[in-house]
Amino acid sequence: MRSSSTLLRTLVLAGCLLRPASTLAQDPAHSSQSAGAVDPSLRPTVIPAGAPKDAVGSSSLSRTEVSRRAVEVFGDSLILLTPPVIDSSAAAEPTWDMDVRSYETQERVAHYVTMFTGRSKDRIAAQLERGTRYEPMIRAKMKAGGLPEDMYYLALIESGFDNNAYSRAAAVGMWQFMTSTARGMGMRVDWWVDERRDPVKATGAAVRFIKGMRDQFGSLYLAAAAYNGGPGRVARGLARYADDLENTKGDDAFFVLAEKDYLHNETREYVPQLIAAALIAKEPKRYGMTLHPREPFAYDSVKVPASTPLVAIAKAAGSSIPEIRDLNPHLLRGMTPPRTSFLVRIPPGSGASFDSLFDAIPKAAKVATRVVESKKGDSVDRLAEKNRISSRSLLAFNPNLRRLKPSGRLVPGQSVLIPSPSVASAALDVPDPSIEKYSGGSKRLKVHTVKRGETVRTIARNYDTTPERIMKLNGMRKAVIFPGQSIVVSSTGRSSRSRR
Repeated sequence: MRSSSTLLRTLVLAGCLLRPASTLAQDPAHSSQSAGAVDPSLRPTVIPAGAPKDAVGSSSLSRTEVSRRAVEVFGDSLILLTPPVIDSSAAAEPTWDMDVRSYETQERVAHYVTMFTGRSKDRIAAQLERGTRYEPMIRAKMKAGGLPEDMYYLALIESGFDNNAYSRAAAVGMWQFMTSTARGMGMRVDWWVDERRDPVKATGAAVRFIKGMRDQFGSLYLAAAAYNGGPGRVARGLARYADDLENTKGDDAFFVLAEKDYLHNETREYVPQLIAAALIAKEPKRYGMTLHPREPFAYDSVKVPASTPLVAIAKAAGSSIPEIRDLNPHLLRGMTPPRTSFLVRIPPGSGASFDSLFDAIPKAAKVATRVVESKKGDSVDRLAEKNRISSRSLLAFNPNLRRLKPSGRLVPGQSVLIPSPSVASAALDVPDPSIEKYSGGSKRLKVHTVKRGETVRTIARNYDTTPERIMKLNGMRKAVIFPGQSIVVSSTGRSSRSRR
């Protein structure tokens, strides 16, 4: 019996003979100038035109038979031994792990494909490019959470992958959480830290939220609609139009519900935008987009003492304040929070030497704030100028300063927190996350944000109602809830829009 190596060479040569030399010459995969050129050392030998057929066996052997026989002998290892010849003129069809093909001709989906590749093309391309930095992390968390990885594109519709996005309703971050929901999902949101801006923690919370909604409604697109408009409204819509949805399964249910005059316009348009984004993002060149992928979001983590200025962290990491702030967008005030040590992110590779370099920084350079007592005649402007910071920064660190009327001078004897100039300059100019704005609506609707450890029964007891009543109001099939979920606990009138 001939050796395996001899048989492999014979099979490869036979496969090449079955393809005319002129075709091989025109194949971009065989051109050294093509982007995807095959390494010459890895190419199979091409028999010159006119060579005798019996040089490698009969040329009547089909390529399919060659491939089949090769796999029988060598198994999958053949793929590694002989790279396939790829015809680049026929681009591979993109694939998705959620159903977009079934809805790509749907009117609103087609509308947004046209919009995103037309007047909004530059904006969408820039946002998709920004998202490439977080894509590996988001896809990994989606997969680990049991969701389709392509739900990654939901963040494009939510915020354009912007960690500092801020909506009119005070939803914040890449995944646009409200403060109450974020806290219910286990995120820290206070004056010092806003983890809604943390791409890693916010993504984890979004995955848990979406998975909970998908499990409740049995549909990924209904879950997306609930993410936008609130699970209560979606649940009540499904109950109201149950007859129309009787023979509808899975994601089709969203489009049936969207045809009713029930969902808010933003929620009706939300899923079509998601599908359009997924269609475009997998084939950007088809739509005239050239994306330049960014470096993945990567970092080392180190623990620093309470109230450490970002400038000291940057110096020990051999970095800059903008880079440290970019890796830690959840740190709002140019420093780590007081009272406890804090885990911060620094550029990858800088963790090994961080502790020794941090210890070498003078203690004075690690002081973030100090407290002074206001004296008679002090004003905000005077105190700010004296400490080389802006009046705006002083007020930001002291929102409750008391002033005398009508002069506006500070009440003497107050404790005033003075940030160092470096801390003041590194602080973000953002509102207090504990203050939220809500759109107007009926006062007859009560919505409760689920906290850790709560059940439908305990919530019902707190609101003097029954679990069955709460389940009916929210269209629940099972008494399953999760932290951060907003549920209706009583309603005597038309509900207002509920944003998570």
